[in-house]
Amino acid sequence: MPTDAEILSRVLYRDADLIVLDKPAGLAVHAGSGRSDALDRHFPALKFGADRLPALAHRLDKDTSGCLVLGRHGKALARLGKLFREGAVRKTYWAIVAGVPGAREGLIDRPLARRSHDRRSWVMKVAEGTDPQAEAARTGWRVLQAGDGLSLVELTPFTGRTHQLRVHCDAMGWPIAGDPIYGGDRARALARNLQLHARRVVVPLVPRQSPVDIIAPLPEHMRPLVRLCGYALPESG
Repeated sequence: MPTDAEILSRVLYRDADLIVLDKPAGLAVHAGSGRSDALDRHFPALKFGADRLPALAHRLDKDTSGCLVLGRHGKALARLGKLFREGAVRKTYWAIVAGVPGAREGLIDRPLARRSHDRRSWVMKVAEGTDPQAEAARTGWRVLQAGDGLSLVELTPFTGRTHQLRVHCDAMGWPIAGDPIYGGDRARALARNLQLHARRVVVPLVPRQSPVDIIAPLPEHMRPLVRLCGYALPESG
């Protein structure tokens, strides 16, 4: 589990209102039953002299790495919450998927619902048209590089449903490599870790000012498959 110093080293951006952190894969954002560590347990180290602890403006799955936004005070959190709800925050993910899409880019517009009505279950599915639990879900996608039966795909969620990117990629026939839930044996055989990274976030927090625009470097656990599909990745990018 990471130390406070290791979490501090992953701060990509900080100002008086927010922090953008490069969340490591495998670390849940909330401590819970049976978890010895989670990101929120490191929040005291991220105060940087503020009167209160920072708080999550949104969430990433435990196994997803990359840009995570924290608000540093109540007014900033309220503003961030409104921006995320309205879709004004632009989020870009990179994923290694099993297979090669049939086009260079497109839009996935398929509603999602829980696979189970058990409140403890967060396994999702593409919903049928008559499912009363269905919620609209839209994801833009673009192939950055394809080769050797793999593709590096850029994903842009226009909605924020649970596991949206993972379910949408699986529904398209190219599941995210290393996904332990969606995509079956083919995806799991390619990698031990989920190959999904929150690559970039653009936050227009202050009106009439340039947005906060942050890119998180690709994690080490994704680099081998990125290279395998032929994408030329800079050592620090």
